[in-house]
Amino acid sequence: MKLSFFGAAGEVTGSCYLLEAGGARVLIDCGLFQGSAGDLVRNARALPFDPRSLDAMVVTHAHLDHTGRLPIVVREGFGGPVWSSRPTVPLTDLLLRDAAELQAADVRRRARARGERGCPPGRFCEPLFVEQDVARLVRQMRPVALEQDQRVAPGVSVRFVDSGHIIGSASVVVTANEGGRTARLVFSGDIGNPGTPILRDPIAPSIGPGGADVVVLESTYGDRDHKPIDATIDELVEVVSRAWAEGGKVLIPSFAVGRTQTLIYHFARLQEAGRLPNGLAVLVDTPLGIEATKLYEMDASFFDKESRALMREGHRPLRFPGLRMLRTGQESQVVNTMKGCAVVIAGAGMCTGGRIVHHLLHHLSDARTHVVIAGYQAHGTLGRRLVDREKFVRIMGQGVEVRAQVHTMGGFSAHGGQSVLVKWAQEVLGQCGDDAISAGAAVTGGSGAGAVRAQPRVMLTHGERGPRMALAGVLRERLGVACELPGYGAVVEV
Repeated sequence: MKLSFFGAAGEVTGSCYLLEAGGARVLIDCGLFQGSAGDLVRNARALPFDPRSLDAMVVTHAHLDHTGRLPIVVREGFGGPVWSSRPTVPLTDLLLRDAAELQAADVRRRARARGERGCPPGRFCEPLFVEQDVARLVRQMRPVALEQDQRVAPGVSVRFVDSGHIIGSASVVVTANEGGRTARLVFSGDIGNPGTPILRDPIAPSIGPGGADVVVLESTYGDRDHKPIDATIDELVEVVSRAWAEGGKVLIPSFAVGRTQTLIYHFARLQEAGRLPNGLAVLVDTPLGIEATKLYEMDASFFDKESRALMREGHRPLRFPGLRMLRTGQESQVVNTMKGCAVVIAGAGMCTGGRIVHHLLHHLSDARTHVVIAGYQAHGTLGRRLVDREKFVRIMGQGVEVRAQVHTMGGFSAHGGQSVLVKWAQEVLGQCGDDAISAGAAVTGGSGAGAVRAQPRVMLTHGERGPRMALAGVLRERLGVACELPGYGAVVEV
């Protein structure tokens, strides 16, 4: 029985794990690498496994860094079932169809730029996948209820547990049998930030007698905690009030699924409480986010109790006066000539494309503009350069002086901070019993003596080097856990 790591190993994107047990081969996630031009090359490389050899695929949630290479797996010959939670199916369809359209547009743009020169090898003359590949994938998807054991391959079953990251997101408990031996593996997926509106808080899975053999834990924010949400909302109100007084725009790069709905919810509650300037326009300028919001509203069974209570009282948690949905490109372009203050929530979340790029091009040089960074920004992205306070950036080939005021508000993150990750790990590992303690093992990248857990094996992924190392140190210090930090292509015997 072995587990291979083909993504999110020392980085935040590209999640992909291959479990081989008793002759069965099950892939858990297969996402896009995102953040830099070099990731285009990585995504276009041949898959590091034979898709035809897979028995099943399992999806933790719909975000592209977990699903973006699934259409390629299907196109290359995988014809089996793809298991996920119920909301993940339509969200995956929505996100991947949008990604296919954007890739096709990029190919057309590059073709125009090349003119008569043709397409040199390796210059991305074809999209990674097309809409037909997405349609084939979605036909193979099989929804599963949360907390239900589901056999996905011979000797392998899975159980999805709400991880509170986006609607439908899940941690996965895998039970695998080989040669009369049973092993349990827990994949955290992306663990949400407790208190995030609309969604239920993340749940640490119950494992059963003996606990887990392997825990694969994300570490996106393994080195820090977020500012409390109440303080973050106060900061947002202050920024909006300043922009209103100055007559400037508030630009919020936002992920279409999850972050956009969270922001809409907060602005709705702030308006109800009278904390926003009278007459403030909040513009949602992401067609993908608009469609995702419709999907959220169609299934309130995954909402938290506060949101369901609002609905029983006649409120619509994701609607309010002053909210405008900008669907067409023409509507979006009007933002750049609008006078006065407006809040613009636009994709993409890391400023790697989408309508936010056009708004930044037009407004970054205006000192009255406020840019609110409300989510993770990968190395190499325009969003990361803004977070790092670079004074000049290039957008669509043009140099732009950054005179806008940039505010980083981690409290809106859909990822739990260090304390959330430690608590989740503590609850999962606490089920393993005191007999899992032994002395003398050392954490990868750390040092020092003391009692550490021999089992389960804890492997930190989905985090850059600094956060991953920091979380490993904290887990050793507080829980006595010896963490492993697998790299790309690592193969672990279970």
